[in-house]
Formats: sequence, structure tokens, C-alpha cells
Amino acid sequence: MIYFNCAATSFQRPPCVADAVLRAMNGFGNASRGTADAELDAARSVFRTRKELAELFGFDAPERVVFTANVTEALNMALFGLLNPGDRVVATDWDHNSVLRPLYQLELKGVQLDFIHADRSGNLILEEAQEKITDGTKLVVCTHASNLTGNLLHLKKMAELAHRHGALLLADAAQTAGTIPISMRDAEVDVLCFTGHKGLMGPQGTGGLCVGRNVEIRPLVMGGTGIQSYLERQPDEYPTHLEAGTLNGHGIAGLGAAVRFILDTGVETIHRREMELTRGFLDRIRNIPGLRTYGNFRGDRAAIVALNVGDIPSSDAADFLLEEYGIATRAGAHCAPRMHRALGTDKTGAVRFSFGYFNTEEELDIAAEALGKLAEKWSS
Repeated sequence: MIYFNCAATSFQRPPCVADAVLRAMNGFGNASRGTADAELDAARSVFRTRKELAELFGFDAPERVVFTANVTEALNMALFGLLNPGDRVVATDWDHNSVLRPLYQLELKGVQLDFIHADRSGNLILEEAQEKITDGTKLVVCTHASNLTGNLLHLKKMAELAHRHGALLLADAAQTAGTIPISMRDAEVDVLCFTGHKGLMGPQGTGGLCVGRNVEIRPLVMGGTGIQSYLERQPDEYPTHLEAGTLNGHGIAGLGAAVRFILDTGVETIHRREMELTRGFLDRIRNIPGLRTYGNFRGDRAAIVALNVGDIPSSDAADFLLEEYGIATRAGAHCAPRMHRALGTDKTGAVRFSFGYFNTEEELDIAAEALGKLAEKWSS
């Protein structure tokens, strides 16, 4: 199988990830729940992974790296923990349902919600950001890169605008963590939410959020923390303030190994390689009759190309690619309904190709050949 669905999950991972998970499963106890070597080894692994994630994200408070099961949980934790009835929040058309559905639920409870729209090229209309992020806005939520088009947002500019009006900036880095350099410090991001299984190349069931020292979030889940057991409420200290119950120690061990691989390889190196694959793919398909791509390909971006061929339904196109050429892509709406409406693809969906560090030029050749055959089939 040729795997071009890396925006959904990493498929080819460094071997060190599986090795670390296996070692943890065979040797770790429960972090912070005992003093035997097995428990201490688990706690050290968790601590080291927090520290290395903070290094990767240019974040100065590793104790405020909070682990969750995925970025969806991290986003829910941040949104429900920050917003109250009467608060004003501004989001964007780029946002995934992991942001949209919590916000719509909060809107029912009295949170004021507004959106920065996208144009037909998938670019956010930044003039709207100037108009809608105003005094009295509590939170600005933005997706660092669209999971449909791969368009990339300038986080620092958005943070400066939010802070000018007294708002916090929450960034969803689901499509950029591990593949595009991020510095919370330099970009002045207040909360960064990430998943472990996509660009970070860790196991599924891992993710988290980095909570700036200027931010306080109400716990979404409360329970055992292994410390301060006589306290009747969740401890105020991070990370236990937001972490209740047993952590996914095995998954975190694998995530730590993946992060070390990224730090050793260099995020810039990974991003450069993925951009080579993206541009190489675009070069190969640009003259295929009837093929349309979506997004802005002029600047820096995530390694994503969404397309359609003629009027072929995206699901049929994806089935053809898989059945005839063994190419895995993602068709449909991609949990991004507002983005599809902005692009005019809400009826047809789109076929999304997304590339990873371990893909090859030979795989691009096969994909281009397959799309050419699909176009011939459509025109015949």
C-alpha cells in the first residue's frame, strides 16, 4: 500500500517508537503510583517526554505540558475550561469539528461566537480578523494549518492581534506539530493543542496541550492524581490540575521516542522533505485534464493537497486509487464543513493527499499515473 493519508495518522513511524512502547508494556508500572523501579521508570519517561515536547514547541514551562488521549480531548479541555456564558470567542472557517462542535455547544450555553471566513482559495480573510477580534473578546481559536488545503496561518500575527485586544490565542496544531517549526515563545501562543499520532509520529491515543503560565483552565475531568489524595478538589498545580487517572504511559513512552527522533532529525529537515514531496506531486499532476486543486500553493504550507477530477465523486475517486493502485487517500468532508462550504466543495467533497517524511518519489510517480488514468476514465 502507498500511504498518502498522513493528515489522518502517521503510517510509517521510526522503529524506535514501537520499540519504546514494547519496553514500556513489559517494564513500566503506573507513574506516580508507587516507588518501585517500574513506577519510577514510568514517571521518568513521562517527565522526559514533557520536557522534550516543551523543547520541540519552544515552550518554557514543561510542567504545563498536559497529556490527553488526543487533540480532540485537548481542545475540549481548553474550550470548556476557559469559556463562560457571556464570553466572546472568535474562530475561523479552517477549524475542524474538534473545535466547532464544542464551540456550538458552548454557544447554546451563552458564549458569543463569531467566525473569520475563508475565500474560494481557502485563505482566511484577514480584514475580517481586524473587524471581529475586538475589545471584549476573551479567546481567539485558530487552526495552524487547514487539514483540507494545507494553508498555513501566521501564528505570531494572529497572537499580536488577539493580545492587542486582551484576548488569549489558542492554536490547534493537529496538522503541524512535528512537521513545521513552532515556537510558542516567539509566536506568543497562549495555549497549543497537539495530537501525538500524526506529524509527531507517535502512537494513537496520545496528545496534549501546552498551557502558558498566564492561563488558567478549569479541569474537564477530575479524579485520582497520585498526590494530595486528601484534597477534596483537583490540585491547583500543573500538570495534575488537568490530568486525572492513569496516564497512557505506554503511549507516552512511544511518543517520547518519536519526539526524540524529530529533535535529532530536525523539524526543519522533516518540513523541507515534506515540501519537496508536495511540490513534486504538484509538478507531476499539474497538466492532468480536469484536475482541480484547492488551496494556496505560493507560500509555506502543510504537506496536503486536496483535489477533484472532473465531476467524479470524491469517494469514487478514492476507491479507484485504492482498488486499482493501492493508494490510500482520504475522501469526503474531512470533519471540516465550514472549509468545504468556503471552497464550494460541500456537495462533492475532495480527495486529500497528505505526505509524510517516509514517502518516496517513486510513490509520487505511481500516484500521478493513477490520477492520469482516472482523468482518462472521466473524459471517456
